[in-house]
Amino acid sequence: MLNNDGDIMQNAVSPALSENLIESFSPDRSLPEELSFLNTLSQNFYWSWNESCERLFADIEPGLWDRTEQNPRLFLRDVAERRLWEKAADRRYLKRLHRAQAEFENYMLAERKEFGETNASRPIAYFCAEYGVHNSLPIYSGGLGILAGDHLKSASDLNLPLIAVGLMYRFGYFRQSITHDGWQEEKYTDSFDTERALTPVLNADGDRVKIGVRIRGREVFAQAWLAKVGRVSLYLLDTNVSENDAVDRYITGHLYGGDSETRIVQEEILGIGGVRLLRKLNIEPSVFHLNEGHSAFLTLELAREHIASNPEASFLDAIASISEKCVFTTHTPVEAGNDTFDPDVLLSCLSEEFINDLKLDSKTFLDLGRTNPEDDKEWFGMTPLAIRLTRSANGVSKKHGEVSRKLWRKMFPEETPVESVPITSITNGVHALTWISPIFKEVFQRHIGDDWETILRENKLWSEAVGAIPDEEIWNAHLLAKRLLIAFIRERTQESHTGDEHTINEHKRTSTLFDPNVLTIGFARRIAAYKRWNLIISDLDRLLKMVDHPDRPVQFVFAGKAHPQDRKAKNILQHLLRIDNDSNWQKRAVFIADYDQEIARHLVQGVDVWMNVPRRPLEASGTSGQKVAMNGGLNFSILDGWWIEGYNGKNGFAIGPREDPENLSVEELDDLDAESLYSVLENEIIPRYYDLDENGLPAGWIASMKDSLATLTHSFGSDRMVEDYLHKIYLK
Repeated sequence: MLNNDGDIMQNAVSPALSENLIESFSPDRSLPEELSFLNTLSQNFYWSWNESCERLFADIEPGLWDRTEQNPRLFLRDVAERRLWEKAADRRYLKRLHRAQAEFENYMLAERKEFGETNASRPIAYFCAEYGVHNSLPIYSGGLGILAGDHLKSASDLNLPLIAVGLMYRFGYFRQSITHDGWQEEKYTDSFDTERALTPVLNADGDRVKIGVRIRGREVFAQAWLAKVGRVSLYLLDTNVSENDAVDRYITGHLYGGDSETRIVQEEILGIGGVRLLRKLNIEPSVFHLNEGHSAFLTLELAREHIASNPEASFLDAIASISEKCVFTTHTPVEAGNDTFDPDVLLSCLSEEFINDLKLDSKTFLDLGRTNPEDDKEWFGMTPLAIRLTRSANGVSKKHGEVSRKLWRKMFPEETPVESVPITSITNGVHALTWISPIFKEVFQRHIGDDWETILRENKLWSEAVGAIPDEEIWNAHLLAKRLLIAFIRERTQESHTGDEHTINEHKRTSTLFDPNVLTIGFARRIAAYKRWNLIISDLDRLLKMVDHPDRPVQFVFAGKAHPQDRKAKNILQHLLRIDNDSNWQKRAVFIADYDQEIARHLVQGVDVWMNVPRRPLEASGTSGQKVAMNGGLNFSILDGWWIEGYNGKNGFAIGPREDPENLSVEELDDLDAESLYSVLENEIIPRYYDLDENGLPAGWIASMKDSLATLTHSFGSDRMVEDYLHKIYLK
């Protein structure tokens, strides 16, 4: 089986499922009346992108806030009563709380905007298999989920009528630990063993809302949970209910785990069950947005509904009607990375009655998911299904749109030119208020104004405003964020017990680890072959000369996870972690285990340079570099995905050519890119960083930082992205 990026995935071992069925989480903590708003705030992820709200929790007891991994529900459960009463008697704290409460209430009460047929009564329904709203809701594994979380936040900030549907994975994605010899190990934790900002979805009678989907010959039920993301409601389906047998309770067990059959039944619950949930809630969307192919079964459920309501209608009649309400975003640049299923397994999971209700026989049904309906051996693909049954399809960068048109041209008549394949593009973006550091927010507020967030949405105004910020202010803000990153690195890599091997993920003493005056390069992403983690160490001697340079050294911070069954990726990681020779590598390179949003936040806000070296054209978009750019960091990347659009020659650095030379092997292409990587580091990045003017400032470097902030922050923000979806996709 392959995951979304075409990498090998095999069965992951699931932890035992508790017999205790969770009906709800603990009621609100009994707080002093003066602090009662904290209970309300803890139930809405609005706090996670509003710094003044986050500080209301953190300032009560900072150590506990970190130990609870910034989970406000758990924090309020565990914080000492004395600390609460101290804050209840603190007038300055209460003034901040009342101001935050007024801002929150005004935000939530703002009248929902209307856009033609899209309004509060007929919202956009956004379907996705994972959501990275915050690390305290661990139902994400990587880029797709983070992107979905940022989409919801911007939809909320823009007051766009949108609701979202996903799955509540009981065990989420795995937590990573590294052994003393550098080998990755995994563990799963039960999300319901602690507090979560989730509430049960109830009907008018106060009973749990549940839906049923016939799967593997039996009715499978799912209950719904609600997560509030500002003004957006995120509904999550959960099959761990008493009506189901043990196997079916595991359907929403963990994210991207299990075999092909598990993926099929998960996607039935997401797509078919998601539509049925909206019906139970009396929500009639104006648009259904399939964010990746995992939810494509929803189109079939809509067709089944249409036929049930119009008995004379054929399946083609149904599709002509329902496809006008469905739009599809693909995130995958290789065919093997898209979900495909063995026809026999698929038919064994789906209800025969469901297919009959569509007025289809099994062959015609299977042909819907084949690129070539004449090939009975071809597996059923969720992306062909989604392309066929929606009115709009788009990639997630201009390059990805081009790649997708080439990839799926075979679905269309032979005479169709590639450029006429109906797949467009909307380039991904990231949520500025989530990812810009408090340090830079304060700089923007001081020099641009309290309305800097509004100005950010106007590209020309934003560019001019950033250009007027003094160089020294930009540089000092960055150095402060960098020092915070180094303190975080020292804390996260300090271990009292280390092994005989010297590895860069653990140190007994970290007080001299990393230097704020040294050029710092970040590299954090999933560990997979096409991400080319080993490219940076392909010429170790050359690399270590840069690391060991007496006047202009370089230091590296790494983070990322390998899939549990991908031993090749684990070996790549272990080799990197165990580099130990007569050099400064051990104190100028670190690996931070268990990469999540909290680690990502520190990295993107504090590094000088963000490196990205995927094989072309396998980076559909990428968003981590966009987060770095919003914090004044510079990108150092292969020209693929979003960076082709973002790079202007002054706001960062490019590795290799824009297109791979023809007739070269993979090994030759890797050698070519490695040479470019080392050369740009030696001849452009390092000299520019260390070249100081008469004021002791790296003027050339700061100029690139300001160009990066000015040209990339608006263009690659999720506000711009959601506006593009609204006007180019959602509104016909």
